[in-house]
Amino acid sequence: MYYANDARVLGLIGTTFRAAGLPAIRVTVPAALAQRAVAAWEHDDTAAPAQPEDTFARLQRQRAGALALIGLSITERGKLDEDGNTIVDLSPELIGVAMDAADDVLRR
Repeated sequence: MYYANDARVLGLIGTTFRAAGLPAIRVTVPAALAQRAVAAWEHDDTAAPAQPEDTFARLQRQRAGALALIGLSITERGKLDEDGNTIVDLSPELIGVAMDAADDVLRR
């Protein structure tokens, strides 16, 4: 239960950050990953999630949505640098979701 309470407090801190309207952060997205993010945005996914949706499936769906929103940001505001990578301003929330997903990639 100790961790559950800490996780709840972290969530409350997150709601405070979200309400604060934190400024966007300029990041560089490698070209190949930027293309995949844009493809996620352009992907027509009208299928409803399977019911009941377990915690892991919900997390994957939410992360896929964050990737699509990064793709939208790249489409609308991204600029290419001299190496063909994309420079884009992203919300701290999207960056946080991507960094959380990185923890899972690094553990594999």
